[in-house]
Amino acid sequence: MRVRGGGVALALAISLAGVPAAAQESAPVAAPTPAPLAAAAPEQAFVATPTAKPKRRHAKGDSLEGFNRAMFSVHQVLDRIFFRPVSMAYKKIVPKVVRKGIRHFFSNIGEPLVFANDMLQLKPKRAVKTFGRFLVNSTVGIGGVLDVAKTRDFGLPHHDNSFGDTLGRYGVGPGPYIFLPLVGPSTLRDFSAGFVQGQVLPYTIDVPFGRAEYRISQGVLTGLDLRAESDDALKALLGGAIDPYATLRSAYLQDRAATIAEARHSDTPKAANPLDDPLTDPAAGPAQATPAPVDDFPVDPAPPVEPAPAPEPAPPAP
Repeated sequence: MRVRGGGVALALAISLAGVPAAAQESAPVAAPTPAPLAAAAPEQAFVATPTAKPKRRHAKGDSLEGFNRAMFSVHQVLDRIFFRPVSMAYKKIVPKVVRKGIRHFFSNIGEPLVFANDMLQLKPKRAVKTFGRFLVNSTVGIGGVLDVAKTRDFGLPHHDNSFGDTLGRYGVGPGPYIFLPLVGPSTLRDFSAGFVQGQVLPYTIDVPFGRAEYRISQGVLTGLDLRAESDDALKALLGGAIDPYATLRSAYLQDRAATIAEARHSDTPKAANPLDDPLTDPAAGPAQATPAPVDDFPVDPAPPVEPAPAPEPAPPAP
């Protein structure tokens, strides 16, 4: 019989231990008299305590992970059935030179905002280069359609800078990680700063930047172009990932951390973009100088020089 309750078993063990061994051997064994119910040690009442729900764990910096993963799943479905097919059709139908012109045009419009953030970050030399780039491309580059400023004659390549970088430069933390369908990865700081920065031109220069036609066209064209151009990089990054959501989150946060570090310390070069794969062998030692490119049309080699015939020996003197 299984004993329920520790009180009865404990009392029985104590009573047996108090009886001398001789008495136990000589005394006849009598049937145990059942003790009255009231004399039995009361069993402890079983009180069901509510089980505490385990706290949902999330990655550091991703307190909204449950919401973000749901939004990522929605984004994956929309990207597979709509966004990627449309962006790849855009890339296939629209000629490359036209797509590059549209990309340069919208990039040139954003140069004044890059200039403003250069100044806010106390980088006057970089701001002067940004202003010169905008001036060259707006004039010689036909309104920015041609990126003339990055050529060797001017040496003014484009660099990204945003209000989110400026906030990070002055110590504003990124806040929780955020992922929204058709928007992509961001943080609370960068998402809020991007919204504020996006309202600067519409409120300062109403036409055409405040018109719905312009804003919709800019969002659609830049979004399609960015999705089409990053297709190969996304495949390389997420194709073999066990957890694509966590992989994309890690790559984005690492890139943003490197960007903010560069904004705080201008002498520190930005780390490599996690989306890039240089495929370098770490065991190969220090990188060697890149050999000079081979000419597409090399000059024919000169014909071999035939050795001059040996002079004949002079006839013997008579």
